[in-house]
Amino acid sequence: MSNIAIIPARGGSKRLPRKNILPLGGIPLIGRVIKACLEANIFDRVIVSTEDKEIADIAKTYGASIHNRPKSLSADTSKVVEACADVLKGVDCETFCCVYATAALLNPNTIKASYLYFLHSKESNCLMGVSKYNYPPVQALKVNGDNTVELLMPEYEKIQSQFHPKTRVSNGTLYWGKRNSFLKDKTFYCSSLRVFDIPNNEVCDIDTMDDYSKLVDIFNDENSL
Repeated sequence: MSNIAIIPARGGSKRLPRKNILPLGGIPLIGRVIKACLEANIFDRVIVSTEDKEIADIAKTYGASIHNRPKSLSADTSKVVEACADVLKGVDCETFCCVYATAALLNPNTIKASYLYFLHSKESNCLMGVSKYNYPPVQALKVNGDNTVELLMPEYEKIQSQFHPKTRVSNGTLYWGKRNSFLKDKTFYCSSLRVFDIPNNEVCDIDTMDDYSKLVDIFNDENSL
């Protein structure tokens, strides 16, 4: 079965500028993601979608192919789904994995395990890397404009926690999809969605300098053992 990895990596992130190529242990974040994908030994190609020359040059150094993303898909409002569809239109494959450029803690074995689980779920067109919530989301409080609060899901107010639904959250690591179905539906939230629990020590959603600092601390702690 032909299978590719797509790593969307635009150059214009605003909240944390140039976040995709920030260093971690002397290697750019995207370099670590490319290495993990290659070492999983399941992809025919690892493709980085970018409009940025510096990111493209770094990606090629670590063994990725480059898809030149059009400027129209490189704005702040551009979506990962659109970037993946843009790549897939020109690639002949059966399955693909969208891996975030900042998922630098992902282990190659985890990527491979998620692939095997996806293949085993034959009726599923997509699979999402997820985490458990730290607290049950049905207990969430919505803060109103006047700073008063109310339950986001009041229907669960009097229901004991053992009867709460089992929940997961997308954690900014990876998504699997079947090419033809994805190009038709243009979403990872398909009707036959499956999820795969990513180990907590491999999850790092990076949007701010605080997030990046925590990632560096985790990396340094794990590599000092």
